[in-house]
Amino acid sequence: MKSLVCISLACCLAVIATGLSASLPGTELSPPSSTAQRLYAEARKDLLQIRVLVKNGRSQSSVGSGFLLGNTDLVVTNYHVVSQIALEPEVYTGEYLDTHGRRGNLQLLAVDVLRDLAVVRIDRHGSGFFQLPDQTAQLIQGEYLYALGNPLDLGFTISEGTYNGVIQRDFSDLLLFSGALNPGMSGGPSITASGRIAGVNVAHRRDGELVSFLVPVPYLQALLDSIGEEPPDDFTPLISAQLLEHQGVMLDRLLETPLALKQLGDYRVPVRESEQLRCWGSANTRPRNGYSSGRIQCAMESSVFVSDELRTGHVAINHSLLQRNGLDRWRFARTARHHFSGQVYRSSSNTLVSGPECTEDFIESNGLALRAVLCFSAYNKLDGLYMLDVLSVTTDDPDSALLSKMSMRGVSWENGLRLADAFLSSMQVATDDNVIDTPLEGQP
Repeated sequence: MKSLVCISLACCLAVIATGLSASLPGTELSPPSSTAQRLYAEARKDLLQIRVLVKNGRSQSSVGSGFLLGNTDLVVTNYHVVSQIALEPEVYTGEYLDTHGRRGNLQLLAVDVLRDLAVVRIDRHGSGFFQLPDQTAQLIQGEYLYALGNPLDLGFTISEGTYNGVIQRDFSDLLLFSGALNPGMSGGPSITASGRIAGVNVAHRRDGELVSFLVPVPYLQALLDSIGEEPPDDFTPLISAQLLEHQGVMLDRLLETPLALKQLGDYRVPVRESEQLRCWGSANTRPRNGYSSGRIQCAMESSVFVSDELRTGHVAINHSLLQRNGLDRWRFARTARHHFSGQVYRSSSNTLVSGPECTEDFIESNGLALRAVLCFSAYNKLDGLYMLDVLSVTTDDPDSALLSKMSMRGVSWENGLRLADAFLSSMQVATDDNVIDTPLEGQP
């Protein structure tokens, strides 16, 4: 599964060798463009570094970026930069540092966990450079954009790149920025050559080069419009409400039509393929340790950041078919049992999620005998949300075993049962009456 990386220092560690390029011959950096120089000179006074500190000792926990809006005292950043303050205000606090070395405290006002946005208030006002446009202007593919922030805690910088369209593989749009966004630039602005805000720096792909993402301006405007006179005393109910609404949308879209069926050996198994959920197939038809195997895997390419310990809003489907090929039946049964066990695991160090509570039964689905396990784990601080795992293994054939699993992170109890029922009730044996679908990508 491909993944996005949040670009704050809380999300990764780096060892920096300062001054390296200056000490090596032939590594002189090209000068920045005149446009970048002008924009940085005008914008730098309203750029900020956002720091999250442990209250006890004021030690630094995470670092990101932010920017002052207009002439106000409101600062835009990413939710993942200040998530510790939102979830554990008794432990963490925040401060800002500007380009002149001045620092001060900040107050969290609003969060949008789904779009990874947050607004904080500080004790100074902006110069008016970063103005939120009355209407979102259309960006042109290939148009130059300029990302600002404080990468790797090395100092404030500007990074030149290009706009390359809207990405719609998630449940919220993202802008594709072909430029460098490094850890520490989270929450900084990306602007056009005229200084108009194009989006908020949020993530980059760890498996790509210069594949970065911005949160579009309309989401920021909606968050600003939601700010009341006083911020919540506790942000966790608000975060829970946002995630509950999101999982409802996810499940309605996931189950708006019956799950698709793909053939895997002598079985037909449920999958879902969409812009958000991608599937791949693989097979090993050569005998290995006395059995062969085939797989179908489906997974979302993104998830919702809640904390360093918890991502949610993610769905995955896995089917594995083991077929006996030389192994005696007793050892084959033990091999299948080994593959089936140990698939649900929760770290005891994760205080945000409870241990799994599971129930097991032997059921029949479309004439297919299954051993099924259903597991829920509660989100301790986010009421009404759970992790769901549904597992099944066939029990009708001593020479083959179909092992299936569907997982969803961040689902209500009712929707979890609804999803489990749709998944288990779709599995069936392949017959001559079934229409065989086109094989998945990578499946022979």
